[in-house]
Amino acid sequence: MKFLEDPMQTMGAGFALAVVLIVVFLGISGIGAGEADWFGVLMRWVHFLAGITWIGLLYFFNLINAAFLKSLDGPTKNVVIPKLMPAALNWFRHGATVTVLAGIVLYFYLYSKGGTGAIALGIGGLLGIIMMANVHAIIWPNQKKIIAAVSAAAQGTPAPAEMAQWGRTALLASRVNFLLSIPMLFFMGAGSHFK
Repeated sequence: MKFLEDPMQTMGAGFALAVVLIVVFLGISGIGAGEADWFGVLMRWVHFLAGITWIGLLYFFNLINAAFLKSLDGPTKNVVIPKLMPAALNWFRHGATVTVLAGIVLYFYLYSKGGTGAIALGIGGLLGIIMMANVHAIIWPNQKKIIAAVSAAAQGTPAPAEMAQWGRTALLASRVNFLLSIPMLFFMGAGSHFK
């Protein structure tokens, strides 16, 4: 079970398991492989996986990480931030992008086929687009400056006076996304229940 020690190998094993279980499901259910709407299923799956990654990290940043980082002293922050935040923010912003792009493709695909709940999903999608814009236009640029400044501070360069404002700006944009995520998730989940 060495693959469980590496998250990328674990993810690969998860995809392999999904394929095996899909084949088993098709065999048990009697659904022919040609009868399934594979494009719609795969787009929804990508949308869910990316969305869980993005929103999971959003909740981690807001409910755990912000308070944790505030509790650290300066020298410890100089070690933790450059090691943690680049990778976490990489998954965060790319999760946002893939979620929104897959969602847009899925929305137009489903509703070109007469899907229901278009208004509810449209509201959720609009909130998601606003949230992605916050990620790319406010959160990431400010966090990138903070990571660079903290990395420089670890080498002895004094932190710039603007760093506190960068942090506050990123935090407030992240809190707006946290707030928007609650109705966004409702409308995304409820869309198919409104006829």
